[in-house]
Amino acid sequence: MAVNSFMVPLGSPAPQFALPSLDGQMVQSDGLAAGQPLLVMFLCNHCPYVRHIERELGLLVSEYTGDAGAVAICSNDVDNYPDDGPAGLTEQVRRAGFTFPYLVDETQQVALAYRAACTPDFFLYDADRTLAYRGEFDESRPRNDVPVTGRSLRAALDSVLAGKPVSEPQMPSLGCGIKWKPGHEPT
Repeated sequence: MAVNSFMVPLGSPAPQFALPSLDGQMVQSDGLAAGQPLLVMFLCNHCPYVRHIERELGLLVSEYTGDAGAVAICSNDVDNYPDDGPAGLTEQVRRAGFTFPYLVDETQQVALAYRAACTPDFFLYDADRTLAYRGEFDESRPRNDVPVTGRSLRAALDSVLAGKPVSEPQMPSLGCGIKWKPGHEPT
């Protein structure tokens, strides 16, 4: 079942985290793209909404390398969704051409702190780590025949890099709900 993102209030501060990457290295949010905007993405390997955009997402993020940082986080319950475990995510990185760190949120505490609801779910913070954009990648969805362009996220990145507010309205992301472990569901 498709789920919309929660649309966290703009201006919210970025929650801090320390999570392992796919190669086992601990990555701290404080060490990511210091002094630059940061795109935090909640993704997974098995979701058809993520798979629909993943190649274009990889290309879009690479266009902004050097100007903005990016990190992906998988918070899904891998016991019940093993395709979202490290082996599946590593395959996704190769398949989609991701060049950004991909982190594993096994406890799901980071997803809860960000109020992530679905995959994909995008949170763009300015250089001061204040939320400037949350919402869709673009208008494309699996089976709607709209080309995958990243238009919405690209416009947000361009605005933030120009020091301007991201235009409203911001449309929520739509995707598979995060696969919560029993008792971890957001309230």
